[in-house]
Amino acid sequence: MKATGLWLVLLAAMLTVIFTATGNAQYRAAPARQGGLEAKLEYCKTCHGLSGQGYMGYFPMPRLAGQQPDYIEAQLRAFIERRRTNPIMFNVAHVLSPSMLTALATHFRGLNPRPFGGAPRGSLAEGKKIFEEGLPEANVPACSACHGTDGHGQNEIPRLAGQLYPYTVGQLSGWKTERGQGSAVDTSAIMAPTAHNMTRSQVEAVAAYVSNLP
Repeated sequence: MKATGLWLVLLAAMLTVIFTATGNAQYRAAPARQGGLEAKLEYCKTCHGLSGQGYMGYFPMPRLAGQQPDYIEAQLRAFIERRRTNPIMFNVAHVLSPSMLTALATHFRGLNPRPFGGAPRGSLAEGKKIFEEGLPEANVPACSACHGTDGHGQNEIPRLAGQLYPYTVGQLSGWKTERGQGSAVDTSAIMAPTAHNMTRSQVEAVAAYVSNLP
């Protein structure tokens, strides 16, 4: 075989190897990207439940299922920027890329497990009244004015419907200790005076009512 012919054979063989390797790499890349999201979701499920329904243990973990994606992304950024204090969530969130934040938020938006319920039922009527009418004498607006009559929220305003009773009580009762840290202000800042102006029994009543909304 002449040198030119040998060189062409070797070149063809090299190109075959290159294109085959590239094709295999592309074939593996898509599952790898998908596997990245799946791995993060598996980690989220450890605390937030298999269907994002939350966890009712000693330290209640919030329901993420059906939550507004913009709200989830905004709160994850708040953890990253330490505007919202939670060491566990900072460790979880600060390694997430912007595209992963969006992918996780979109995933949880599509879940809709049955709410846990189980909240005390004696104050449901009071909770409904506060949710729909607010507490004018205490400068507390109706929850439905921002969170919607169905409690599903919009954009960066979170869904309250189906949220775990003890989690909502804890958040509203301890708003200043976890939220609004640092100099930056986000949409959740509007809740600071609202939470401050509600009594413990009023907080519990609202939390009980929204926990039973579908």
